[in-house]
Amino acid sequence: MRTTDVIASAISNTFRSKTRTILTILAIFIGAFTLTITTGLGTGINQYIDETVAEIGSDDVLTVTHAPAEDAGDGPPEYTPDQVTQQAVGPEGEQTLQPITQADLDEIASIDGVLSVDPVKQVDVDFVQRAEGTPYQINVGSFVPGTQVQLAAGEQPDAASDDLQVAIPVDYVEPLGFDDDAAAIGQEVVFGLTDGNGDARTVTATVVGVSEAGLGGAGSSAAPNTALTDALHDVQEIGAAAGQADQHGSATVRFDPDSTPEQVEALRASLTDAGFASTTLDDTLGTFKAVIDGIVLVLNAFAIIALLAASFGIVNTLFMSVQERTREIGLMKAMGMGSGKVFGLFSSEATYIGFLGSVVGIGIGMLAGTAVGGALSSTLLADLPGLTLIAFDPVSILTIVLLVMGIAFVAGSLPAARAARLNPIDALRYE
Repeated sequence: MRTTDVIASAISNTFRSKTRTILTILAIFIGAFTLTITTGLGTGINQYIDETVAEIGSDDVLTVTHAPAEDAGDGPPEYTPDQVTQQAVGPEGEQTLQPITQADLDEIASIDGVLSVDPVKQVDVDFVQRAEGTPYQINVGSFVPGTQVQLAAGEQPDAASDDLQVAIPVDYVEPLGFDDDAAAIGQEVVFGLTDGNGDARTVTATVVGVSEAGLGGAGSSAAPNTALTDALHDVQEIGAAAGQADQHGSATVRFDPDSTPEQVEALRASLTDAGFASTTLDDTLGTFKAVIDGIVLVLNAFAIIALLAASFGIVNTLFMSVQERTREIGLMKAMGMGSGKVFGLFSSEATYIGFLGSVVGIGIGMLAGTAVGGALSSTLLADLPGLTLIAFDPVSILTIVLLVMGIAFVAGSLPAARAARLNPIDALRYE
């Protein structure tokens, strides 16, 4: 008997006892269904993080500041005239740091592994308005290279363009007098700000995009391109104290995107030795993603337990099948069918049962997950545009199918081995 004949025979024998086989498939279905939902939940959340992470920065960028001063005791820190306040990520909150100067930028650029270094220019605008319309308060984001915003309409501001471009938050479209998101594209808005002399000034920019609110919070601020950031910063620094325009709270360092984790850590160590603190994208979101992955892992563990429980149903089903077909097994072996083929026949039955259970569980899980995820995205999670709570990755789905079939194969090995060991003479005498 050829291998294809063994597999075909196993499939046809699977439903000899329909009720028993269906109950076993249902037990596998529960585990596969649960595993599909929990895996889809992890995939959906992590995809949302990956899609919105570009609002915070790029994988090949370090944000660099002067290292905080050592704790000088329990008293208040000493004031220095040129200090800057830097918003730190983490429990420290705002920290008072020494500014990044041109000399610091030159020093950072000379460190091995640094491809480029640019200051992060802080811009504070007073308002934004359209023509002579009502002015509204707004923040202007200080975006590092590689930053991308989630768009409701239009396109990303072009960092390489000399035109003054901006993406405005979706919440500002209607107040500024635009009919809808698309109507804002290509129109001009005016930013008002105060220079170093206390005089009111304006800068006009073209709207190229409308941004959604995202995980990084960038969607609540105007997103300027480099030319607009420079223009706003230059106006803001008119009349500022000598040298103040060349002082910045932080800088961005680009390194080779193909760098290994060891090379990145070596670069960070060099920056530390030079007196600078650096943070990466993983520092900002790594813990958050680790928590999500941990929760999904725990949920997946329950699904695996359900599958292991279902495996006992497979063992029972095949043991009963071996017992009922003992004389048939004896006849097959008497006609020359080897023990290996007998083992393959029954283990194939177990694997096929696992396949059926996984396909049914995954199919219904995907339907239920899509329906529930869509309902939540339009109701409870409507404030998170772009979030697909439960998403399905083809690789993950295939992995679940193979995992369930593997568990089924292992569960079926014991009764298959028993069938393979049967003596054909004793089996033919079995009543």
